[in-house]
Amino acid sequence: MKPTLSSAAVRRRAGALLTAILCALALAPAVAKADNPIVQHIYTADPAPLVHNGRVYLYTGHDEDGSTWFTMKEWRVWSSDDMVNWTDHGSPMNLGTFAWAKQDAWAGQAIQRNGKFYWYVPVVNRATGRMAIGVGVADSPTGPFRDALGRPLVENGEIDPTVFIDDNGQAYLYWGNPNLWYVRLNADMTSFSGSPTQIPLTTAGFGSRTGDASRPTLYEEGPWVYKRNGLYYNVFAAKCCSEFIAYSTAPSPTGPWTYRGTVMPTQGSSFTNHAGIVDFKGSSYFFYHNGALPGGGGFTRSVAVERFGYNADGTIPTITMTTGGAPQAGTLNPFVRQEAETIAWGSGIETEPSSEGGMNVGWIENGDYVKVKGAAFGTGARTFSARVASAAAGGAIEVRLDGPSGAVVGRCGVSGTGGWQNWTTVSCPVGGATGTRDLYLRFTGGSGYLFNVNWWQFTA
Repeated sequence: MKPTLSSAAVRRRAGALLTAILCALALAPAVAKADNPIVQHIYTADPAPLVHNGRVYLYTGHDEDGSTWFTMKEWRVWSSDDMVNWTDHGSPMNLGTFAWAKQDAWAGQAIQRNGKFYWYVPVVNRATGRMAIGVGVADSPTGPFRDALGRPLVENGEIDPTVFIDDNGQAYLYWGNPNLWYVRLNADMTSFSGSPTQIPLTTAGFGSRTGDASRPTLYEEGPWVYKRNGLYYNVFAAKCCSEFIAYSTAPSPTGPWTYRGTVMPTQGSSFTNHAGIVDFKGSSYFFYHNGALPGGGGFTRSVAVERFGYNADGTIPTITMTTGGAPQAGTLNPFVRQEAETIAWGSGIETEPSSEGGMNVGWIENGDYVKVKGAAFGTGARTFSARVASAAAGGAIEVRLDGPSGAVVGRCGVSGTGGWQNWTTVSCPVGGATGTRDLYLRFTGGSGYLFNVNWWQFTA
């Protein structure tokens, strides 16, 4: 995800990193026009997907607006059951979760075991000034997470943990920059057996790098380890800076590793990248980050996803960044309550915790909108209802199809409710919403912030 805090390593790489940063910041960011990046209202980085009970839960970091370094104070969670409409679950874990942490809520990964969810993250230990790996634990994939130990699980100044449970139940934690380490986790997932073991970074195992005698292999950081058809994969960020995504395979979780090549070549306006791979509903998905949003770059990144298929021999094909993203895996049911923060694409909006639980869409101004992809209206919808609140004069929700300027099939007026969290439900008739369509809720009104939206629902 980012350079290690080791002062010697930073000095060795300072020249190359500074050059890459200046070049990246000089590039005009590419403005995404479709469904990648998958989150548009905040900057996200370091995706770590987890499949649980028919949904993909996505754990990310959060780059602060206007960052000129890896300024990250919290982690975020998102989820989807169709890979295009993503629900914002807010921030169930932040630096304050770990009383011993000083700064740097960097790249981690969550995993489920025995009904609990464990989130392994690197932070700076206030007592030592070094990066250490902490563990958050929760009873739900969306948290809230609490510090499982009250201290680091392991600390050697290195970053980017990935966690994996083998078929025999043995769990492994891998991490590292500039080295690569692993430990065998005990069944409690918060302790380990033996000492951290350093994986030999050989050119046969991790490719050959030129121009940096201190780092002869391509391995840089951000490992992602998993197993498929009896083969172990280690997908990692390669050769700073700018990074590309490469991978190695092995016959066992501890090696020996064999370098297999490039997954995603260097591209986009972020000089780092970070991969996560899962299978979901019969397809394979590759998550990564770029700098494709307005104002985006190497320190203001955004998570994206592509669908891919393995080659017949189990190798991973070369994957290219797109704005179109993954195709929808199913449809969305508009006749059940949908959270307003379930979004395929949003323009102008932000989210915040709601007094009614979960999150709500807020900071809505005239002309802002949200897109929900693939809403299955069938033979038609009769009414539209939304849960709204406004400390101002309100406005209206235009129910449109197929685009922010598409056909208006309904319009719900929103009046002031006396507070941004004073909720009421408004309804309006709908006509012409049939078939499976992309739904746009476009918000209109006067100047300033108009109203908040917590959820919406159609009747058939």
